[in-house]
Amino acid sequence: MWKKASGRYSLIVLAIWALVSLISRFWTPVPVWATDGYRIWQTPNSAHLLGTDGTGADILSWLMAGSATNLVISLLSVLLSGVLGLGLVMAMVSRHSGFSEAVVVLVDALISLPTVLLALILAVPLGPSMAVVIVACGIGYGLNLARIVRPQALLVAGSDYVQSARHSGVGSVRIFFTHLVPNIVPVLCVQLSMSAGTSVLAESGLTYLGVGVPSGLPSWGHSLSTSVRFIDIFPLTVVWPGLVVTMVVVALNLFGDALRDAIDPVTNPGLRAAVASANRPLHRSRSWEAPEGCVHADSTSRPAVHDGRADHSTQGGCDVAED
Repeated sequence: MWKKASGRYSLIVLAIWALVSLISRFWTPVPVWATDGYRIWQTPNSAHLLGTDGTGADILSWLMAGSATNLVISLLSVLLSGVLGLGLVMAMVSRHSGFSEAVVVLVDALISLPTVLLALILAVPLGPSMAVVIVACGIGYGLNLARIVRPQALLVAGSDYVQSARHSGVGSVRIFFTHLVPNIVPVLCVQLSMSAGTSVLAESGLTYLGVGVPSGLPSWGHSLSTSVRFIDIFPLTVVWPGLVVTMVVVALNLFGDALRDAIDPVTNPGLRAAVASANRPLHRSRSWEAPEGCVHADSTSRPAVHDGRADHSTQGGCDVAED
């Protein structure tokens, strides 16, 4: 992944994101909840490197604290969508045709529901919370993942080695995780990375609508929603969180592509060469000293031929010909 520019960019940005999220749990340049009514809408200066917002809070501190919130939302959304998507794929490639077709129809019906609408429905009983964003993104992206991965999974399910495993008595669950999942991993990497990037955008949009992260929790969506109405007057307060969101979303999308290219033998010739080298039989020559009374068979010796067939038998316990 490091050999490609897109891979380097994604790894650097994601590493910085994880590091800042960890640091923000213990330290920020200014306390997150510290406000100063006399220093609102300030431009970047020595005391506030990215300026202040309409409440006098330090923008850099809010972005650092919000990075941890968005990281948790992205990870849990990807985890939920991956588990749901793989479960649906397992059902959609089931040997029971009636059950699999019913699941396909159900997925096609539910996938038409937008993530925003699903979040609004969940916000009624749960209220604005991280759980609303995670569940809405996890369900929406899980359905999309199952729909996209299904053709590749069906192709693998119809292969000869899968059919051979089934005839040998191997269970469906074991076949799915042993044969199907390894073959759909490249597609999964791309889709899950896109889900992570889209969850960052969804958090910003849902928080702006008032059904996302609650006001008592820092997030990038809060930094955008509280400043976007003043973009014509104080544009920098929107530029900074918008720039961070854009960089992270691009890095997540490129991360999936770079990881797919690295682990897929079809797109990675170096991996194909390594696999071929590992599977190549080893030819090792052995040098040994013949015991007394035995004749060493060197490269010039020839096995005896009887009736047109080579005789590699032993004489007196000594090998006549050696591998």
